Amino acid sequence: MPRITTIALDADDTLWQNEQFFRLTEQRFSDLLRDYTDAPDLTERLISATARNLQFYGFGAKGFALSMVETALEVTDHRVPGTVIAEILAAARELVNFPIETLPYVDQALEQLQDRYRLILVTKGDLFDQERKLAASGLADYFAAVEVVSDKSEPVYRRIFERHTEGAEHTIMAGNSLKSDILPALNAGAFAAYVPHDLTWSYEHAEEPANEPRYVRIEHLGQLQEAIDRFEALR
Repeated sequence: MPRITTIALDADDTLWQNEQFFRLTEQRFSDLLRDYTDAPDLTERLISATARNLQFYGFGAKGFALSMVETALEVTDHRVPGTVIAEILAAARELVNFPIETLPYVDQALEQLQDRYRLILVTKGDLFDQERKLAASGLADYFAAVEVVSDKSEPVYRRIFERHTEGAEHTIMAGNSLKSDILPALNAGAFAAYVPHDLTWSYEHAEEPANEPRYVRIEHLGQLQEAIDRFEALR
């Protein structure tokens, strides 16, 4: 059996643009509150609230919307007008309606890789929103399985690999988050390909693994086959 038979792929900011729309919404949020607070760390407080609320709301646009409302109330001592809250909620609705833009090399890479490997999608966030983005991307037919999870951890990856692959040792996980895509997948026994994105959320940052033979950093998904070939050559 080849060393790698299955490729697991992250979705947001690995297959398509995502974080850039959250950044635009953050700016819209700041603009809406400009006349009601002089807090110099408004964006940082929003990011902190979003991270703090992950345990309650999970990842995705809905949790971000609630965190924007919470932050607006906090920084204005609950004096923010209802009209501004309405505008914040409207901005959140726009967040889930931005067009899906696949990243460079994604379509070509999946077209080529599907002939040699089983492809599975492993993404976290709101089920409705992730299903919508996948459908809008036009990429759904490439995947033999889709797993939308509340968070990505070593036990979650172990369950997914047991369910959909010949084993972690025959699987490679590719994604833009060291914290969510790379480190827990490596700990679960898989190979991992880190595909950096310029706008990865600070919550997802972590140190790259050192001296790990099952890890590789690539510039884009068009280089994934070459990375897999290098892993196969190490047998």
